[in-house]
Amino acid sequence: MDIMLFHSVYGPRPAVEAAAERLRAAGHRVWTPDLFDGWTTDSVEEGTAKRDEIGKDELLRRAILAAAPYSERGLVYAGFSLGASVAQTLALGDERARGLLLLHGTSDLAPDASVDGLPVQLHVAEPDPFETDDWLSAWYLQMGRAGADVEIHRYRGAGHLYTDPDLLDWDAEAAERTWTVALAFLEELEEAS
Repeated sequence: MDIMLFHSVYGPRPAVEAAAERLRAAGHRVWTPDLFDGWTTDSVEEGTAKRDEIGKDELLRRAILAAAPYSERGLVYAGFSLGASVAQTLALGDERARGLLLLHGTSDLAPDASVDGLPVQLHVAEPDPFETDDWLSAWYLQMGRAGADVEIHRYRGAGHLYTDPDLLDWDAEAAERTWTVALAFLEELEEAS
């Protein structure tokens, strides 16, 4: 599969490239666009400030420019937290999207969002301060109404961005389970294409 993998508000940290290498080792082609021009942080507050400084429209513009050269191939859009939000927005707007892999995050849906059975897999902590139960229930229903085929995997006791070994949220067991399930999801997409 061709995968466009977007980083979180922490920027293009080593964990993003490590995830890309894991996906490449499984036979996928992966691109990791840098939406923050190389800037990284260990602080969610600094990362959020950076996101706000750049602005949502500019981040989406950068993401679309990064994906455009490859979108004809039929991309799987993926991302971590903020990057998951970006990935969701692009996947719902790309009729050639093959799948959507959301790690630690979701996004609002446009009221007229519509896809034809887009396979979506979400991995999120339970509880997660950024992805509350009420929000996830509403999001799941909206994605279903939009035509997506959604599955949600929750990880009790894990921190928000639990797949990054350099952050306090790190949870080795939850991260390993996530990658096992995600790789199986991508394999299913490959077989279906």
